[in-house]
Amino acid sequence: MKAQDVMTSPPITVRPDTPVAEIAALLIERRISGVPVVDASGRMVGIVSEGDLLRRCELGSDRQRSQWLELFVDRGAQAAEFVKAHGMCARDVMTAEVISVAPDADLVDIAALLERRRIKRVPVVRDGVPVGIVSRANVLRGLVASRRPEGAGPADDVELRQRVEERLAGETWIDLSRLNIVVSEGVAHLWGLIGSEEQRRALKIAVQNVPGVRDVVDHLTPDWFPNTSG
Repeated sequence: MKAQDVMTSPPITVRPDTPVAEIAALLIERRISGVPVVDASGRMVGIVSEGDLLRRCELGSDRQRSQWLELFVDRGAQAAEFVKAHGMCARDVMTAEVISVAPDADLVDIAALLERRRIKRVPVVRDGVPVGIVSRANVLRGLVASRRPEGAGPADDVELRQRVEERLAGETWIDLSRLNIVVSEGVAHLWGLIGSEEQRRALKIAVQNVPGVRDVVDHLTPDWFPNTSG
């Protein structure tokens, strides 16, 4: 399997001038651990992760050292820490040197990269533009899908996945950025957050009706509190 087979697409992105508080709220709301930062042309210029927001002056979690220890810390490093703790927008706190992969990167290589660099996600980039995100969860979902028994599905699961996404793109009742669709041997695996059981049913029916889809496997997670009142 390749990155393009399992990535969450389209990726949620922010601009360099997006306020830090807005980014933090976005990470919480979308239940994600990082977002690419893109310029006006859509090219990626950095990434903001949870780790970039941990040491903040608002939280009182910015790094505090004694004056004696500060003597042994490079002034450039001190300045960088200050920017991370007090910066007001994405360009101030983002990591500029971003590790990324191409859409045709092998999943096994991505898994090794995540482990080796001890990161939770990697942007998928085509011609400098982020087209998706592969997280540790995406890798595991690819593993689940790849273990399905082989059948008489379409030869090109990538094309089928594209058809599924194109079919859903026109529907206003579903947010594609909250879904991860993995197609293996013609079987569409649906992961992500849904707002109601009606959305779940509609989503499965829509995917089932895409020509070439042999079956739909539901891994969807409710994003609401069920009514337990009697």
